[in-house]
Amino acid sequence: MSQPGTPANRAAADPLTANLLDHQTEDRLRDLVAKVPAVTVGFWVVKVLATTLGETGGDSLSMSMGLGYLVSTMIFAVVFVAAVILQVRATRFNQWVYWFTIVATTTLGTTIADYVDRSLGLGYPGGTTILVISLACSFALWYKATGTIAVTSIQTPRTEAFYWLTILFSQTLGTALGDWTADTIGLEYTGGALLFTALLAILAAAYRWTRLSRTLLFWAAFVLTRPLGAVVGDFLDKPIAKGGLNLDRYAASAALLVAIVAILLARRQHPATRPH
Repeated sequence: MSQPGTPANRAAADPLTANLLDHQTEDRLRDLVAKVPAVTVGFWVVKVLATTLGETGGDSLSMSMGLGYLVSTMIFAVVFVAAVILQVRATRFNQWVYWFTIVATTTLGTTIADYVDRSLGLGYPGGTTILVISLACSFALWYKATGTIAVTSIQTPRTEAFYWLTILFSQTLGTALGDWTADTIGLEYTGGALLFTALLAILAAAYRWTRLSRTLLFWAAFVLTRPLGAVVGDFLDKPIAKGGLNLDRYAASAALLVAIVAILLARRQHPATRPH
C-alpha cells in the first residue's frame, strides 16, 4: 500500500503530475529504442551491403594480406569491441556508429566462421552446428535476463551487449551457411544468392500477410541476410574458374563502402519509434 506523500500518491492526486510522469516514461523508452534504426527497405539494403563488405573485407585481411584466419580474427575482435563500446556509450541513435558496429560484426564473423570451419577442421556442418547452438544460447540468455528478445528490451548497457553478441553470432552463422550452400551443397554463388533471396521473400510475405511474431521474423531475416551477403561477396572476388568474377578484394570492399556511405548520406536513417 502506498504511503502518503509518495510519488504514486502525489501523481494520483495531481493529474498534471501524473501526465508529466507518463511523458517522462515515454521519453525514456523512446531514447532507448532510438539507439537502433527504424526497419525500412533502406535498412535491409544497407544491411546486405554491409554483410557483403564483411565478406570481402574479412577475406582481404585473411587471404589477400596473408594474415590467416586467427590473426585476422584477433584484429577484427579489437575493432568489434571498440565499436560496441562506442555504440553502448552513445546516448542516442547515430547511424554512422551503428553501421560501423554492424560492419565490425560482419568482418569478425567472416574470419571466425572461416577459422572454425577450416583451420579447426570442423567443416561446414560441424561449424554451423556450433554456431547455431551459440546463437540459441545467446537468445536464451538474453530472454532470461530481460524477458524478451525484442530490440525494445535494450534498456541498459548489459542488455545492449546481449544485442550485439547475438548479432555477432548471427553474422558468423550466416557466413558458415553461405559457404556451406555455395561450396559443399553445390549451389555455387549464384544459386546460393537465389536461395537466400527466395527465403527472404518468403519472410517478407509472412510479414505482410500473416500475424507471425514481428520479433521472430526480424531476427530470421537478420540472420538470412548474412549468408546472402556472404555468397554475393564470394561471387565478386572468387576466381572465374570457381564461378566468381575475380574482382580485386580491396577494390570490391572500397566500392561497397562507398555505396553504404552514399545511401546513408542520401537517405539519412531515423531512430526506431516502435518495436522491430
